[in-house]
Amino acid sequence: MKKHPFKYIIDAFLFVVFCCVAAIGLLLGFVIPKGKELQASRYFLGLRRHDWGDIHLYLSILFLALLFIHLWLNWTWITQSTRRYFGDNWKNALWAISAAWIVILILAWIVSWL
Repeated sequence: MKKHPFKYIIDAFLFVVFCCVAAIGLLLGFVIPKGKELQASRYFLGLRRHDWGDIHLYLSILFLALLFIHLWLNWTWITQSTRRYFGDNWKNALWAISAAWIVILILAWIVSWL
């Protein structure tokens, strides 16, 4: 299989999975109640809140897997663009960019516990 149709398929799945994760996140945040509510109101489309949370988790894992495949398929473009913008320090810049999102995720996780 050629690389371009495969990239398109991965990107299309990435978009669909992202939309599903976002929709289920909004569903869990705003539609299905938390806590001690009436038992009937905890269901949506025949699934309980916990079931929707499981689907959200599995789709998020699939999203991360597709994201890594997407990055792997576009790695040449990523390195060339970084080299073009940062010159000789492109490796350090790429490491800094990679570390920055990890630091942001850790900080968001810490803040969520407060």
